[in-house]
Amino acid sequence: MADPRLDEQIGYLIARANRMLEEDLARRLQLGGIAIEQFRVLKALEQEQPMAMGELAATVLVEPATLTKIIDRMTAESLVFRLPDDKDRRKVKVALAPAGVAMCKKLLDVADAHEEHIAQILSGEKLDDMKRILSEMSLR
Repeated sequence: MADPRLDEQIGYLIARANRMLEEDLARRLQLGGIAIEQFRVLKALEQEQPMAMGELAATVLVEPATLTKIIDRMTAESLVFRLPDDKDRRKVKVALAPAGVAMCKKLLDVADAHEEHIAQILSGEKLDDMKRILSEMSLR
């Protein structure tokens, strides 16, 4: 099989699309005064909290050391707080603080606008297919 051009490689196409989508979301979040990684932490904790640091790092797709720095900043901003794990005091969990809950609500329109932007690029059936394909890839 011939070596495909860079702009024909699936991994490259996915990475390029991801970069474009992340730049759009980051631009939208900047108006709310929050970084994309912090937004993902808030959304993950909004769905399930408290979360262990390791589980949270995997969910928001950052390295554990990077997550520690993010959580340090978010704790200083009173968006989240740390608490000990009930079963293992050596582990730390993270939960949303009231200001974090408020920030999630404040950013709901931003997230919705970003999703609408994606829906405009990939209309109806294409969007559903893309979600299905990417979900299937994530499970392997």
